[in-house]
Amino acid sequence: MKILHVCSEFYPLLKTGGLADVLGALPQAQNQIGLDARILLPAYPAMMAGIPNTQIVAEFDNFAGHIILRYGQYNGVGVYLIDAPHLYHREGNPYHDIYYNDYGDNYKRFALLGWVGAELATGLDSWWRAEVVHAHDWHAGLCAAYLFNKGRPAKSIFTIHNLAYQGQFSYHHLYEIGLPSGMFHVDGLELYGQISYLKAGLFYSDAVTAVSPTYAEEITTPEFAYGLQGLLGGLKAENRLVGILNGVDETIWHPSCDSYIAHRYKLKSLTGKKKNKAALQAYFNLPQEERALTFVMITRLTEQKGVDLLIESADEIVKQGGQLMILGSGAPHLEDGIRHLAETYPQNIAVKIGYDEALSHLMVAGGDVILVPSRFEPCGLTQLYGLQYGTLPLVRKTGGLADTVVNSTSETIKNRSATGFVFDQATPEALRQSLQQAFLLWQKPRSWSMVRSDAMKQDFSWRKAAAEYFALYQRL
Repeated sequence: MKILHVCSEFYPLLKTGGLADVLGALPQAQNQIGLDARILLPAYPAMMAGIPNTQIVAEFDNFAGHIILRYGQYNGVGVYLIDAPHLYHREGNPYHDIYYNDYGDNYKRFALLGWVGAELATGLDSWWRAEVVHAHDWHAGLCAAYLFNKGRPAKSIFTIHNLAYQGQFSYHHLYEIGLPSGMFHVDGLELYGQISYLKAGLFYSDAVTAVSPTYAEEITTPEFAYGLQGLLGGLKAENRLVGILNGVDETIWHPSCDSYIAHRYKLKSLTGKKKNKAALQAYFNLPQEERALTFVMITRLTEQKGVDLLIESADEIVKQGGQLMILGSGAPHLEDGIRHLAETYPQNIAVKIGYDEALSHLMVAGGDVILVPSRFEPCGLTQLYGLQYGTLPLVRKTGGLADTVVNSTSETIKNRSATGFVFDQATPEALRQSLQQAFLLWQKPRSWSMVRSDAMKQDFSWRKAAAEYFALYQRL
């Protein structure tokens, strides 16, 4: 079965979030179970540099100008690159400039991505034709609309990685992207008077997936649906909306083979974890105390991620003699807030503003608890990394966090299902109580070791997700 993934990010060549990690792992896992999965991406500078040996598949002119379609391979996976320098040759973030202003031609840049995705199901590559077009997030949402306009030559899947980002553009752009005006209505592309690329993916696809079962349920409610609860509720009723949990790429994120950490370890030999903790404390210039409960957080600094909740409750960590290390960037007021914490408690809290891939691996390997107190979280990957590395996740009960972490209570510890700490309400008080719960368990080393061991035994590999997607493709 020939599968084309259409997306805008790809780990390790270009990453702004978890979407890149998914596309860096899922197609490879699918190929390992006998599918022929390929990827379509814009030819950003990072993509061209990372996949230098390409051949020209097609050359054409359309609404977006003169386009060259290239094909190459990366880690054994076939990759198509849309070579259009006037649209994609921009360094840095693929969506906005250095001032965080969205590019004014994003409507055209990502319409082209969807258009080429549909064309690869109709013979644009004379040697390979997609049977299933699997589009990811709003950037690829128009894929299904173009396929619909062509008479549905292939089956289409749309995966929601984050419903909060919808790709909305002015109606007048419809005439510039090669779609008929008849598709602009409530049963089509229109959302609140604008074109919604995300809604196009939802409405026109044969099936829609969310990146966790709980998130698939949540997005049918007004709280999480951003005005799309009617459409999503209808998809659920028709059995066209399903939740498939993301996985972990064990070739990159596993303590026994992690190339970023100096001290590798495994479940039956955790000496390396202690050494990584000491190295992490040294990196952040915090006291190298093995018995200090160490919390780590690697995140975009936004309210969605609950950073404000942590700022208001972090004094609990200090009060109990713990340590907190944060890596991330984002909203200026939250950056200022965590800097102030580090300045106020220099012996307990340290911060690095920005992103550092190697440091993120050391933090997951060296921490005792990884914090993910999100207000909403479609799937979440950092808590999965934490489980893999025996760094117990402390999470809010939402989305994929609810699906992957079991709260440590006397009962769950006894029946060996506990894997971390879970709180319900998105309040500083609830987070504070969960922090206290972590300290209580830390004071019982035997119980802590049991929970850590059970956490490390969890299986969230991409093999499981690949098999679930295959079953969905077959159903279609």
